[in-house]
Amino acid sequence: MNEDLKNHYDVVIIGAGLAGLSLATQLLKYTDKSVLLLDKWDDPPRPTQKVGESLVQLSGYYFSKILDLEDYLMVNQYLKYNLRFYWQTGGGQHDFWEDVSSSSIRSISNIATFQLDRNHIERHMMELNKKNSRFQFVGGVRDIDAQLSEADGDHVISFNKGKTSCRWVVDSSGRSSVLKKKLGLQKESPIKHGATWCWVEGLVNYEKFTDHTYTETLLDRSRQSTGNFPFVNATSHFCGKGRWFWVIPLHGITSLGLVFEHASVNPEEVSSAKKMIEWVCKDWPMFARDLPNRKVVDEGRYVSYSFDCKQTISADRWALAGEAGRFTDPLYSPGSDLIAIYNTLIVDAIQTEDKEVLEQKVALAEQIERAMYEAYVPTYELSYNALGDQEAFTLKYTWELAIYFGFYVMPFANQMFTNRKFMQTFLRRFAIFGPINKCVQQILSDFYKWKLENGIKPLPEPLHIEYYSIQPLKESETLFYQIGLTTEEAEDQIEIHVERMREFARYIYAHVYASVLGDKKILLNDAFVRSLKLREVKFDPEAMRQHYAQHAGCEEVYAWKLNPFALEPFIAARMEAMAAVG
Repeated sequence: MNEDLKNHYDVVIIGAGLAGLSLATQLLKYTDKSVLLLDKWDDPPRPTQKVGESLVQLSGYYFSKILDLEDYLMVNQYLKYNLRFYWQTGGGQHDFWEDVSSSSIRSISNIATFQLDRNHIERHMMELNKKNSRFQFVGGVRDIDAQLSEADGDHVISFNKGKTSCRWVVDSSGRSSVLKKKLGLQKESPIKHGATWCWVEGLVNYEKFTDHTYTETLLDRSRQSTGNFPFVNATSHFCGKGRWFWVIPLHGITSLGLVFEHASVNPEEVSSAKKMIEWVCKDWPMFARDLPNRKVVDEGRYVSYSFDCKQTISADRWALAGEAGRFTDPLYSPGSDLIAIYNTLIVDAIQTEDKEVLEQKVALAEQIERAMYEAYVPTYELSYNALGDQEAFTLKYTWELAIYFGFYVMPFANQMFTNRKFMQTFLRRFAIFGPINKCVQQILSDFYKWKLENGIKPLPEPLHIEYYSIQPLKESETLFYQIGLTTEEAEDQIEIHVERMREFARYIYAHVYASVLGDKKILLNDAFVRSLKLREVKFDPEAMRQHYAQHAGCEEVYAWKLNPFALEPFIAARMEAMAAVG
């Protein structure tokens, strides 16, 4: 029996990982609630290294601004240089400066993001929380049983070290999923992907995987496109069909991981760090210059990692946070974003005493949480194969990132996720993009398959694409500066964003037509561009040819609000290839 255990707490949190610790930190900072945190480890974090290190803008804002950890992050974690994506040109040089194309954002984000050593930040949050008299931690916990009240009474939480009661219980136990299993809330995900990862000693600086002299790399003309910021500070993705290999720098170690759809990589061929490194060195031979000589300090794997949940928050005063509820995929690092959104909705619910108001809030919160999760599913289920092609993936990523900046980051930075009036409007507008997004994802997947089946090879020379050359994305980034908005102003920004994204979808379809048919004039044909139905476009080269032929005589130029030739090198290469075969 733990003699320090109190008879009652406002909130009991099960699991002292990133989700549970950040929820406790948020509750202690913004409410007057007492918090008991339980964990199976006596002194978490666990002794082994934790995966899931990359923050993006929403989660970066949450940890640095909402939780007020910015000073800690700036001193103790690497400032992240966005996301960078790489493809081999097929030139056979296996040299970073000779044989690799890239797509990236050169400028540092106005919202700071970080590469997290998970063990370090979790230890820091635990120490911070322990300084608060309203917080208590009990470790070495086993056999947790949550007896949930069926009325308005307190829940009873019992475990090997004692028993207590609480108003709210939040499960953040990760894949142990204590409450999910107890309540029978398990639900399968359509995403069938796996991952193997490890940490190696030292910094894996892939810029040095070259036969060029150091001076030659400093003066390489490609830096006119890529810039001089250390590439390795990014979350770097080395891409192939339905797969990507991450390189993430941490202090003293580098995180490495291969993520893959089962249709592209056999999980058994990469079932350990050693096998994964060997596989990557064959897939991307330039890594053979370095990785076989590195000492592996820790490793892990999931054969299949995605899962859904029937419900994650209830007016009966329980909730699930982090991986105790849902998990999609590590591509774009959405896990910490969903932690930030869920935790914020949970804190708002915990502060609500009126039963009727709580029921309304929880119903909306569950709708928000499911909408945020389900919006990611087509990204991972339908078009993961497009990772294998710079052209298709650049369209995919800029589309998804623009949606993210407008529908995720802007509302979160303006603290609108708990504003019921705004979120009701938001969800109606967000729903518009469900069918459009599925159509875009399917088109890009089929476009990549077509290129693969027809032997259309990568460009012969490295191409370095600045993502912000895609105007809708660049305009969406300006939303980072729209802070302190009223409800009406935020709604106006959403309306503007909806129209921006409609045009973006139209451009993606037009570009695919132009690339497949090998005719850049397609991008300017007013009658054709207007004829595209955003929810109904299908990839069928012959039908596309016939469709365009109906409008080929139109001389009126479509008035884009973007540069339709941002990705012209791909269309030009296609036109050249078609001309060569007559």
